[in-house]
Amino acid sequence: MRSSLTMVGTLWAFLSFVTAVTSSTSYFLPYWLFGSQLGKPVSFSTFRRCNYPVRGEGHSLIMVEECGRYASFNAIPSLAWQMCTVVTGAGCALLLLVALAAVLGCCMEELISRMMGRCMGAAQFVGGLLISSGCALYPLGWNSPEIMQTCGNVSNQFQLGTCRLGWAYYCAGGGAAAAMLICTWLSCFAGRNPKPVILVESIMRNTNSYAMELDHCLKP
Repeated sequence: MRSSLTMVGTLWAFLSFVTAVTSSTSYFLPYWLFGSQLGKPVSFSTFRRCNYPVRGEGHSLIMVEECGRYASFNAIPSLAWQMCTVVTGAGCALLLLVALAAVLGCCMEELISRMMGRCMGAAQFVGGLLISSGCALYPLGWNSPEIMQTCGNVSNQFQLGTCRLGWAYYCAGGGAAAAMLICTWLSCFAGRNPKPVILVESIMRNTNSYAMELDHCLKP
């Protein structure tokens, strides 16, 4: 089985897969922000939350210790987090698409040319930029009432209060940075140049085909 990638391209495909999986997994896990409420640990991502308060008997608040996503898109605590959800999700989808094509390039000949590899690297740069933009938007939502209740009522935009950033936030940002800087650079050397013999054969085949069609049209 002949690959359409160079040795550098194989490394590129591996790193593309790792960065895409890392960023996408971090996107779905609710461990971007850690805090506490009613004495219980609470964590958030952009559209998911672990442990939340509900009204119990006597209208007192009790904590439900389970993880889940918000009931609707509009239920996400802030506009910044809604934008972060869309932008980061689009970036993760783009990185996954490129990673899938790169892995297939390891198994299929003539799938990824030198020019195609560079185009895929440009797509990775855009995907990483979208995820990075989502990470930059995330602190803008720390002033929402729901987050302030978890962060000691002292949090604000770019001020965590008593909360702290979680490992999933760093993994998402790190995956995006690796995709933008490392994978984009490696993609320039990932694909194989078309073989001259194959190019000549293709040109000759097309020329003969056109000549036969022209000859057929000119015959009375």
